[in-house]
Amino acid sequence: MTRHPSSSVQAAREALAERLREIRLDAGLTGRDVADRAGWNASKSSRLENAVTPPSDADIRAWCAACGVPKLAPDLIAASRTAESMYVEWRRLQRTGLRQLQESYVPLFERTKTFRIYCSNVVPGLLQTPAYAKALLGEVTSFRGTPDDVTEAVAARVDRARVLREGNHGFAILVEESVLRYRIGDASTMAGQLGHLLAVMSLPAVSLGVIPFTAERGMWPIETYSIYDDEQAQVELLTAAVTVTTPSEIEQYATAFTRAAEMAVHGARARALITAAIDALG
Repeated sequence: MTRHPSSSVQAAREALAERLREIRLDAGLTGRDVADRAGWNASKSSRLENAVTPPSDADIRAWCAACGVPKLAPDLIAASRTAESMYVEWRRLQRTGLRQLQESYVPLFERTKTFRIYCSNVVPGLLQTPAYAKALLGEVTSFRGTPDDVTEAVAARVDRARVLREGNHGFAILVEESVLRYRIGDASTMAGQLGHLLAVMSLPAVSLGVIPFTAERGMWPIETYSIYDDEQAQVELLTAAVTVTTPSEIEQYATAFTRAAEMAVHGARARALITAAIDALG
């Protein structure tokens, strides 16, 4: 079997194959039984179950039907479709610099109606000022050793933020209070960024909540993620971007967002936390 260049993709394929095997065993069937019911050659069941051959959508539906659990097919199909794109290393996405990556999000942003964004480490990209974005993307470029196109990348990031004011979109955004305190750039950069958050809160399409340090946790701080409608979620790891399209996984991120929202403060209380962070800059 030829392994995919990304071991994580291969791991996803193997996990899907193992799930097919579990479904067969739960149904009390042999591989030959599944093949007979699906009208396949007996060897096809083995190839699918051992991740030798990636299953098609039709293969998954036939497998689930043969095992008497057709309702499991949609999640398995979603997992299969995203095996190639679910885990992509940042160094691959950013190999030519950062500008192209910023621009690549525009179609997704333009077609998304409802954004749910949770950030535990930095200000969300859509809310960043040019100075803050320059400081942050400069650090990213230095850390990953990618081509330096920070100026162009900042312009692209700021430009795509027009969706906050244009089109029919709604933004529910949550940040941990730590985001207000982590200093990206100098004090002036942070003051400008925090002031911008106060201004953005007045936009009709934007709901910005802050989860205070003192909140009684109903959900622990986790990695930064965004949910685009109910179609996909993107999770940001240090080394890679993970795209989630499996319905049950999206539901977990949606549940995490709901729990985080219950801890957040909005309006005057959120503005007070932002103002306190500005005052703390000295």
